[in-house]
Amino acid sequence: MLKYLFYIIFIVSVAMAALGIILSSRLKNRSKSDLFSSLLYFQVFIFTFGFYGIWGQVIIKTFLADFFTLDQMSKFTDISILLGLPFLVFAWLMLIRFSAGLSGRKNSNRFIFLFLFVNFTLLATVGYFTTRENTLKPASLIREYYIIMNLVISFIGAYLIHLPLKGRAIIHDYDRKIITPSLFMIMIVQCLPLVFYNGQEWLAVIFIFTFFTGNVFLPVYLSYGTLVSGLSSEPGVEISLDDFYRKFEVSLRERDIIREICNGLSNKEISEKLFISLQTVKDHTHRIYIKTNVKSRVQLITLVKEEVG
Repeated sequence: MLKYLFYIIFIVSVAMAALGIILSSRLKNRSKSDLFSSLLYFQVFIFTFGFYGIWGQVIIKTFLADFFTLDQMSKFTDISILLGLPFLVFAWLMLIRFSAGLSGRKNSNRFIFLFLFVNFTLLATVGYFTTRENTLKPASLIREYYIIMNLVISFIGAYLIHLPLKGRAIIHDYDRKIITPSLFMIMIVQCLPLVFYNGQEWLAVIFIFTFFTGNVFLPVYLSYGTLVSGLSSEPGVEISLDDFYRKFEVSLRERDIIREICNGLSNKEISEKLFISLQTVKDHTHRIYIKTNVKSRVQLITLVKEEVG
C-alpha cells in the first residue's frame, strides 16, 4: 500500500514542479520587473533539489537495496542528498532575493558572497564527515542542517517582505501581509516531519508531499490569489482605461472619481460636479488609493499614465 502511495506522491511532485515553473515563467514574462526571474530560479533550483536529493534517496533505497549492504546503502543516500544540497543553497538565495524585491530592496554583492561562503563551508564540513568513519551520522547532520537553515531562510524572507516598502510596489500591501506569515508557516510544516523522522516511511511521505506542495505556494498565490495585481500584462504594451479599471477592480463611482482627479479637480469640485458629499469623495479616494497601492493624487495620475499610456 505504501509503495503505491509513493507512486502517487511522485506524480503529485512532478505536477507541482511543473506548475510552479510554468506559473513563475508566466509571471516573469508578464512583468516589467526582473523580480520574477528570482522566483523562477527559486522554483527551478528547489525542485531540482527535490528530485535529485530527496527522490534520489527513495530511488536508491527502492532499486538498489538488494545489491548492497546496509552500510553501503546509507553511504549512497548520504552522498546523493549531499550532491543535491548546492541546488538547495542557490534556491534559498533566490528566495531571499525575491523576498527583498517584494519590498523594493536589493541584496548587496557582499551579502550574496557571505551567504554562499557560509553555506558552502557548512556543506564542505558535512561532506567531510560523510566520507569518514565516525560516530556522527551524516544523515542526521544533513537533516538538522536542512531544518535549521530552512527556518532561518524562511524567517529572513518573511522579515524582508514585511519591511516597509521602498519604491513602487509590485504587489498590494494586503498581499504582502498574507505572504509574510504564510511563507514562514509553510516552512515550519515542511520541517515538522523531519523533526520526528527516525526511518518511518509514512513521515517520509508526508515530508515529500509538503515539500513539493509548499514550495509552489508563491507562484500560485501571485498568479491567482492576489487582491490587486501589480503586474502588467506585457512589457511595453499599453492598455485601455477600461482594462485599467478591471485590473484594479475599480467600481463605477470610483471610475468617475479617478477621471475627475486626472482632470485636475479638487475633492470639493468633484463633489459638486457628481452631486455627492465631500466625505463620500474622500471615502472613494481612500479606497482607490488602497486598490491601486498609491498614496497621493500625483502617484495615482502617474500610475494611470504609465498603465494606459
